[in-house]
Amino acid sequence: MTSAMTDQATKAAVFRALHERPEPLLLPNPWDAGTARLLAGLGFEALATTSLGVANMLGRTRASRQEILDNCRVLSEATALPVNADLENGFADDPAEAATMVELAFASGAVGASLEDFTGDRRAPIYDFGLAVDRVRAAVEVARGLPVPLVLTARAENLLYGIDDLGDTIRRLQAFEEAGADVLYAPGLRTLAEMRTVVGSVGKPVNVVMGFADPSITLEQLGEVGVRRVSIGGALSRLALKSFMDGAREMRAGRFGFVTDLLPISELHQAFR
Repeated sequence: MTSAMTDQATKAAVFRALHERPEPLLLPNPWDAGTARLLAGLGFEALATTSLGVANMLGRTRASRQEILDNCRVLSEATALPVNADLENGFADDPAEAATMVELAFASGAVGASLEDFTGDRRAPIYDFGLAVDRVRAAVEVARGLPVPLVLTARAENLLYGIDDLGDTIRRLQAFEEAGADVLYAPGLRTLAEMRTVVGSVGKPVNVVMGFADPSITLEQLGEVGVRRVSIGGALSRLALKSFMDGAREMRAGRFGFVTDLLPISELHQAFR
């Protein structure tokens, strides 16, 4: 085994173990090497890519398959932390073709990957149940066949796309678990009651994204209802862009008060040294 592969194996073991401890894993979503290093410097234990953050960085609303993979490599090389790759729907409908993205993410340095059941077509946003399960099963087969088994997260996207059906969402998560997914994820859960219901319906670790949830919920409360992983999606990217736009609008209006809120250059130098 090469030194690079040994390093990836170590990251994979660490990432898997972080899902098995009592307290939830906080999994923030950087979008470039700089934000990855800042998060590592704050003591986060693992990172996740964000396809929205990548698209925003590129000045678009969507990022391409290759751009997602390139970003995965950038983040994997930026720090020593494990990285989970947001692969959207695998950029393919066919199970085997979508599953190839898992292998490519691994080749780009990731030790975890997320695959969703959103079709990419908002007129018919969610894959039929059987196809969705087949896609997860194919991704699991690829993940387990890698030189270092990758932690596969299966996502049920109903709640994000106007299908307010928690029952069907849970049915999908249960089927994804049976198909071999390591982590289960239903973005759009808002309340602790919903989260508790989902956690109690499955046996694998559940990821909750706080970008869509009640912001008054604390990490302690998430742990109490059994959530094992907490991400933020594109929220940090959107927060950074809001700060940028607020400052730019103030500058456009001929005022410069925003310079009093700048991060000190010395702190950036310390983080990037």
